Amino acid sequence: MAAPLSSITDILFTDTKRTRFTTNTNTNTATTNSNPNPLKPKTLRKKFPIYCTTSKSTPEAASTTTKKNPSLSEQLTPLANKTLSTSIGIQPNVLSKPKSTWVNPTKPKRSVLSHQRQKRAPYSYTPQLRDFQLFAQKINECGNSDDEFSDMVKEIPHTLTRENALLVLNSLKPWPKTHMFLHWMRTQNLIPMETIFYNVTMKSLRFGRQFQLIEELAHQMFDDGIELDNITYSTIISCAKKCNLFDKAVYWFERMYKTGLMPDEVTYSAILDVYAKLGKVQEVINLYERGRATGWKPDPITFSVLGKMFGEAGDYDGIRYVLQEMKSIGVQPNLVVYNTLLEAMGKAGKPGFARSLFEEMIESGVEPNEKTLTAVIKIYGKARWSRDALELWERMKENGWPMDFILDMKQSEHTKPDSYSYTAMLNIYGSEGDVDSAMELFEEMSRLGIQLNVMGCTCLIQCLGKAMEFDDLVRVFDVAIERGVKPDDRLCGSLLSVLSLSQGSKDDEEKVLSCLRKANPKLVAFIQLIVDEETRFEAVKEEFKVIMSNASVEVRRPFCNCLIDICRNKDLQERAHELLYLGTLFGLYPGLHNKTNSEWCLDVRSLSVGAALTALEEWMWTLTKIVQREEALPEFFLAQTGTGVHKFAQGLNISFASHLKKLAAPFNPSEEKAGCFVATREDLIYWVRSKFSSAAVAT
Repeated sequence: MAAPLSSITDILFTDTKRTRFTTNTNTNTATTNSNPNPLKPKTLRKKFPIYCTTSKSTPEAASTTTKKNPSLSEQLTPLANKTLSTSIGIQPNVLSKPKSTWVNPTKPKRSVLSHQRQKRAPYSYTPQLRDFQLFAQKINECGNSDDEFSDMVKEIPHTLTRENALLVLNSLKPWPKTHMFLHWMRTQNLIPMETIFYNVTMKSLRFGRQFQLIEELAHQMFDDGIELDNITYSTIISCAKKCNLFDKAVYWFERMYKTGLMPDEVTYSAILDVYAKLGKVQEVINLYERGRATGWKPDPITFSVLGKMFGEAGDYDGIRYVLQEMKSIGVQPNLVVYNTLLEAMGKAGKPGFARSLFEEMIESGVEPNEKTLTAVIKIYGKARWSRDALELWERMKENGWPMDFILDMKQSEHTKPDSYSYTAMLNIYGSEGDVDSAMELFEEMSRLGIQLNVMGCTCLIQCLGKAMEFDDLVRVFDVAIERGVKPDDRLCGSLLSVLSLSQGSKDDEEKVLSCLRKANPKLVAFIQLIVDEETRFEAVKEEFKVIMSNASVEVRRPFCNCLIDICRNKDLQERAHELLYLGTLFGLYPGLHNKTNSEWCLDVRSLSVGAALTALEEWMWTLTKIVQREEALPEFFLAQTGTGVHKFAQGLNISFASHLKKLAAPFNPSEEKAGCFVATREDLIYWVRSKFSSAAVAT
């Protein structure tokens, strides 16, 4: 039988409550118990022999071969009884294994719109949260006088803490209320004043362009010994820039540097723009180099500032320096940067370099706008590059690029503006709502005998319809029909959009319908069908399918949007909901609802105002039913309206916010991203329960 193998295992007990096992397999080697580091806690070391053999004998009978050898677990039992003491003084604390979190690197999480969407602190779930939210809402609604504010703060629901104070400061929207509440906190001495209180208040004041008050708070922080951090200085500097107080921005930036604080990206971009507007070219270069040395990576806005500065100075080498820097750090120029650099090339008198830069822009996939093309055509005209100017004009027609150089074309000896030239200008005037200029251009086309195409007619009708100039709209439409213009779906969509926006007399409505009847009589018949309350849903569904099938794909959703708006204008709310259902059923709103485990989103950016409000009502009704059934809900709810850039969504954000207020829905505008409204699960549940409890009391 093999000889038993003995070893000594050292068990170390330390003050850190962690147990460490060390094994000494040499029984003849002594182990020291000295503590080499006097700053570490003294270690209590004990040695326990462990006997391991290939046989199954017990430790007590290790010398004999007649007894059955025990298992390893049986050998360790005496050891466990001695080491795992029940005494509190030497009881080791076994740390639990942390819960692992799996992250998929190929599928990034959705962007976070505000810090409130991160995991909240425990205090957010205390009963005081709702009380302080209501308290902040009351302050927002009260007047701005000192007496009204003093009376309101007397109603503070609980003892003020740091967390509750931040909650109130972040919830106060008008900057005077934020400033007054901070002053009240300071005078009451309820909690110690901290930097973060001032930072939140300064950001609110920056929104109101109140630089003088921000500066007063900064000096107040100095007097009270409260530290100004990076956020404080950045807020002061960016507010000074916003208020065109460039000297003040420079003063506070230099003061920030003296304290040893390093600027962030926002501060760097803001102060570079300030120095550039003050004409301090060398200071801009020095500051840029200093920031790059600290590891700062500039953004496209910074390079736009640098390019504009060098362009104003006519510094060709400086412009090349900007391009080289962008390439070296891998920053792709956007449209604003390209436009700035092209204008700078024109002022520097470098048409060849401007042409190369323009071609680089097109190859990179950045589409030019009217400002880009105007800058390029001016450069070509100044250099007398007529061939390049004509080639650019042909590319504009082929690609549909907008451009505002029709006056230059009129003065040219080689070419005159044609129907496409006037159409481009009509599009620009129509987008800007310049009715007078658009009609002057239309009259000029009539005098010169230039054909008004269907695109130009569409642009004019959109412009006149928004201005409610119905007589001119009918005249333009009739002239276009007489001259052989064949209405297409886009033109019908423009007339339908005007009809949906028309809330005037029946006479004006009939004028638009008369034009639409000539363009698409079946569409007019369908409008008459849906506004008849006696029409059944099945009939609407069948005709809706026919109308949408005959329309081109790109106008189907705008058609449905306008039809919903028409129904809401006539107080046919139920019919509007039916049309929204049909639009969703036939795939016209594929991205209306988005769901993740933590967030449900209603995206109405592609909807008109009436359609968006209808979708909101439908969504809130569905969420109410889910809450009543006590089904699982995500932590956050998000409604996205965008900022009204889309032609069918102008004014959507304002109307949506007003409707939320009318419904008393618990959605608040996101401070991080415009056109977004956020609600939490707790707020939604509270809203539903309070709504139905109020209804029960009323009945």
